[in-house]
Amino acid sequence: MSTGVCLRLFVAENRVHHHQPLYEWLLETGRGLGIPGGTAFRAIAGFGRHGTLHQDGFFELAGEVAVAVDFIADEALARSFLARLAEEHLDLFYTLGAAEFGALGRHAP
Repeated sequence: MSTGVCLRLFVAENRVHHHQPLYEWLLETGRGLGIPGGTAFRAIAGFGRHGTLHQDGFFELAGEVAVAVDFIADEALARSFLARLAEEHLDLFYTLGAAEFGALGRHAP
């Protein structure tokens, strides 16, 4: 078992950065900085700071739902990643919280 942080970034599915979906850019950049794991989760519904409800449905415009991009890392690496994102002048909402992590079964140390 190890301890670190979970860094979660929220982006609109249709946001692009450097000619690729922002969530993909975040995953590639995090991996390049040495973050050991990251995953993007597509929301089915939600609302943000503007209070507008977005949901994945027939009448919803494509790309309007949120994608949560989670990373598990030690705190110093997560903060380094946040500094890198600030250099890109990205407008993002994030959460950062303590995490305990490990592996079970055949992948356990």
